[in-house]
Amino acid sequence: MAATIDDKARTVLEATNFWHMATLMDDGTPQVSPVWADVEGNTVIVNTAVGRRKEKNLRRDPRVTLSTSPTDNPYVNYEIRGHVTDFIEGAPADEHINKMAKKYIGQDVYPYRAPGEERVILRIEPDTVVVPSE
Repeated sequence: MAATIDDKARTVLEATNFWHMATLMDDGTPQVSPVWADVEGNTVIVNTAVGRRKEKNLRRDPRVTLSTSPTDNPYVNYEIRGHVTDFIEGAPADEHINKMAKKYIGQDVYPYRAPGEERVILRIEPDTVVVPSE
């Protein structure tokens, strides 16, 4: 059953905080990547390139954890544990990475795209949402 992304977690996801995404390698060891994150309804959205390690890991094992310490208070930690429910490629992923570039770096078009790079949206359903206590 999905956990709810409460208002505190939503605010942190809507801000320009960098998140650390942990996935599992073939042998069960963790692999961690910094990512930009977004939220739609009760779903966390991450955009990556097809073929990157995190994308390969998640296609094999959809379990994922995201963690951040907001830039305005690095002494607290937010954690979202969940699983990828959908991989969306093509035009929607291309449009979304441009949206994320606008959010995070103020540019209309994502400037770091490699020639021939294909993008993919990872839709993550939260199983557990951990927010700091007041």
